Amino acid sequence: MTAIYRVDGNSVVTSPDAAGPWDRRMQHGSAPASLVTWAAERIPTPVAMDIARVTIDLMRPVPVAPLTIATEVLREGRKIQLCGIKLLADGVQVVGATVLKVRRQPLTLPDEIAELPVTLPSPEDSLVEDGHAAVSPFVRLVSMRAARGRFGRAGAGAIWFRVDHPLIEGEAVSQAMRALVAADFSNATASTLDFRAWTYINADLTVNFARQPVGEWILLDGESWIGPDGIGLAMSRLADRQGYFGRAVQSLVIEKR
Repeated sequence: MTAIYRVDGNSVVTSPDAAGPWDRRMQHGSAPASLVTWAAERIPTPVAMDIARVTIDLMRPVPVAPLTIATEVLREGRKIQLCGIKLLADGVQVVGATVLKVRRQPLTLPDEIAELPVTLPSPEDSLVEDGHAAVSPFVRLVSMRAARGRFGRAGAGAIWFRVDHPLIEGEAVSQAMRALVAADFSNATASTLDFRAWTYINADLTVNFARQPVGEWILLDGESWIGPDGIGLAMSRLADRQGYFGRAVQSLVIEKR
């Protein structure tokens, strides 16, 4: 397989390259996030619509194994569509997601409404990151450039991400998929905790869009809040070269190694 997934109807074959940093038998969260987004984008809409929100619940560790996709339309309207997506492994649900789409309607906005520009260094002017590639096959397939801070290091960070590998065999990587792949790295973009001493696995991921991203590079401008009882939040503002377009939030499960 040259891609992370091969999809035939509702059946999915998973490449070993989907594995994440915590366990080689389990997928990196970016991989199923991209698959869920792809499945939602394939559901027809009554009018032209764009994705406004993706919420993913990682109900169990997603194995590097065959999967089944189940989709349904939860709400169909003239202005919105709400989709439900499930991923199952050996008949057991491992991922549940909802995807909200909103009708596309170009507007003439007041002059004071403008893109919030990115003042951080561009990908070309940022530091090349290896992104712990040695411990995660999936991470090897994503280019990273650190505009502020360092990947996996304690402290707030801002890192550009670019998908360099096909995700669905025979299918282009959509702009929403690029954003979801990047967004799942929020917990390592602004980790606040040392990766060598702590685990901070995300149990979910929510991404909201004000507009669709443009181009291959997605910036995460992130921070994390860690509570005293094993719960944390990783939060990122999402941007492209034109400016900020969305936000991502993850709920973290904090544990000592």
